Amino acid sequence: MANLYANKESNIFKTWVYLAGFFLFVIGLGWLLSYTFQNPSILVFAVVLSIVMSIGSYWYSDKIVLAISKAKKIEKQDNPELYRIVENLSITAGLPAPKIYIIEDRQPNAFATGRNAQHAVVAATTALLERLDRVELEGVLAHELSHIGNRDMLVSTIVVVLVGVVVLMADFFFRITFWGGLGGRDRDREGGQLRGILILVSLVAIIVAPILAQLMKLAISRKREFLADASGALLTRHPEGLARALEKIAADPHELRSANDATAHLYLVNPFRNKERISWIHKLFMTHPPVEERIAALRGMSI
Repeated sequence: MANLYANKESNIFKTWVYLAGFFLFVIGLGWLLSYTFQNPSILVFAVVLSIVMSIGSYWYSDKIVLAISKAKKIEKQDNPELYRIVENLSITAGLPAPKIYIIEDRQPNAFATGRNAQHAVVAATTALLERLDRVELEGVLAHELSHIGNRDMLVSTIVVVLVGVVVLMADFFFRITFWGGLGGRDRDREGGQLRGILILVSLVAIIVAPILAQLMKLAISRKREFLADASGALLTRHPEGLARALEKIAADPHELRSANDATAHLYLVNPFRNKERISWIHKLFMTHPPVEERIAALRGMSI
């Protein structure tokens, strides 16, 4: 059985390996385009614009997500038991207690959002509160608090910036190609051939790059889910609670009405139901690891 601490450290390490690889990928792509166009400002422009756009998203994302999800804030008197669980877990985790929101929906699910621990929010559906016992509910809430403690909103923002840089560079490449920006005069035939090769390599790279960027983003998202599972299990000291909760949620046939593609990655379990067998190709494009793998990992942990 895997030790909980070792499992958590392993997922942290893998996340940073993915992020480092992502940074190198973006820098390499930027260098290739800058060298091809002989204009180093391409990379600088893409990075600055993506950061500016992502800061706005990072700052206001919680309000946007809560509005999309039709979540309503509750106070302690509305659900004292839920507040007690969240407050106790927050104390254990060394975090300020987040605001609590409820989503009226038949699918049991939950998510956490907020730009930092001081502005964090945990949202749960009414079905989650109705169908889980206390131990299972503690497991779910510990998982969501772990997303806050692990600064997953910050990690997500960094990833979004990197994906944005890649997309902007791809867009810039196609625009300048369309307007004839590649058609300069070459000083000699050898130089022209080299430039032609660079342009061809850049064209292939810029077509493939956005796809690879999305795959890296999804891989990091899946690792953060495994990390939150392990961190949550450390909080409760009872991995079985979250494992049972995941089983119940995955078995529920209802779809979350207020979820969409933009918010699906935030939830404990993907809110869109897919009962078909999952192929390895499908796994690459999933925001969450397969529930079966998460349950197996939790039940394979030892404290």
